[in-house]
Amino acid sequence: MTDPLTPVLTAEWGTDRAWTLDAYREAGGYQALEKALRMQPAAIVDMVKDSGLRGRGGAGFPTGMKWSFIPQDNPKPKYLVVNADESEPGTCKDIPFMMATPHTLIEGAIIAAHAINANQAFIYVRGEVLHVIRRLRAAAREAYAAGYLGQDILGSGVTIDLVIHAGAGAYICGEETALLDSLEGRRGQPRLRPPFPAVEGLYASPTVINNVESIASVPSIIRAGHEWFASMGTEKSKGYVIYSLSGHVKTPGQYEAPLGITLRELIELGGGMREGSELKFWTPGGSSTPLLTAEHLDMPLDYESVGAAGSMLGTRALQVFDQTTSVVRCVLRWTEFYKHESCGKCTPCREGTWWLVQTLQRLDEGQGRPGDIELLVDLCDNILGRSFCALGDGATSPITSAIQHFRDEFEAGMHTPSRELFPPAASTLFADRSLSLSKGLS
Repeated sequence: MTDPLTPVLTAEWGTDRAWTLDAYREAGGYQALEKALRMQPAAIVDMVKDSGLRGRGGAGFPTGMKWSFIPQDNPKPKYLVVNADESEPGTCKDIPFMMATPHTLIEGAIIAAHAINANQAFIYVRGEVLHVIRRLRAAAREAYAAGYLGQDILGSGVTIDLVIHAGAGAYICGEETALLDSLEGRRGQPRLRPPFPAVEGLYASPTVINNVESIASVPSIIRAGHEWFASMGTEKSKGYVIYSLSGHVKTPGQYEAPLGITLRELIELGGGMREGSELKFWTPGGSSTPLLTAEHLDMPLDYESVGAAGSMLGTRALQVFDQTTSVVRCVLRWTEFYKHESCGKCTPCREGTWWLVQTLQRLDEGQGRPGDIELLVDLCDNILGRSFCALGDGATSPITSAIQHFRDEFEAGMHTPSRELFPPAASTLFADRSLSLSKGLS
């Protein structure tokens, strides 16, 4: 097949010491910032709008439009917050990106802050990834020393400061308003909206919150032009993105390609399925998106096509599972995660995820009761759309879609444990290592 990869964000991942300022400038780094500083902020917003860039963090909302919501007549300070709290199971694009080329993100943050007339920007990083926090802070120090941050950037009269903030280590802090509460020093819990962050966000001031990949895409748009960016992808889903391919494939990893590529093409790029594997089900955007099956292999991976199939593109975390995997056990593990990470603020999510886990555990153990499948559906119906934020909705998505596509496995849970139908050893990605470890222990 013709290689459809379009390395832009990942182009320098193989460069020696790519994370340093010298290596980044050799690759054309900060040229976009120099250009942006000669532009009016409104012109930058218009360019990003014209490019068709949509949020890369899950919802796919147009980035330029989000920037334009900031009320410029509001006398309060404006803030830019970059959401680097990558926590969705299966999602693993932002952390390697920030490790490889942190200056791309910093340059994008400076340009975005200038576009919305913000003098202060924050990058909120998941607290556990200390190595990423250290690398970003080192890159920020280099940017300050080179005059790309601070007072009078490159003699333009523009002042922008950047804070790299270590997060609270909670999945809920990936929700933008919970992130703001955490950034302000409070317990991370979602806020009631309205008011929306664009009007009353960080410190009750107008705030833009964007994902790492959204902000990191901005320098290339400014440097190469919005027409170049819009020439990739599909009519309504433009540009390139990083797909995280994991699971039962020979070569899992990050694959940067235009929106609209298919899973079949990505699996081929990843060397195909592992020996003896057949695709059974997969997630298009992490564990909080409805499952899809082999019949969707040739579906374009863009926001519209995936939505029409009843799922969401989300963070483009493509978790691929073969015929050795128990759908019931897989969904149970995800639901246990959501139960643990629920902030407890609202009853549907706090109580609903607990009941979902109890019911799924019975089915996983082959001890299901008559009506358990209907109970799961009913619980999901009472959580969906009634929880305070999207965590509750995300917890229901894999369950309802799994019952839709694999109801027979849930029915088998009435009498047979999933470990007997699908031995875990057959599904593991590290069978040889597990075998050697077990021999060593014995």
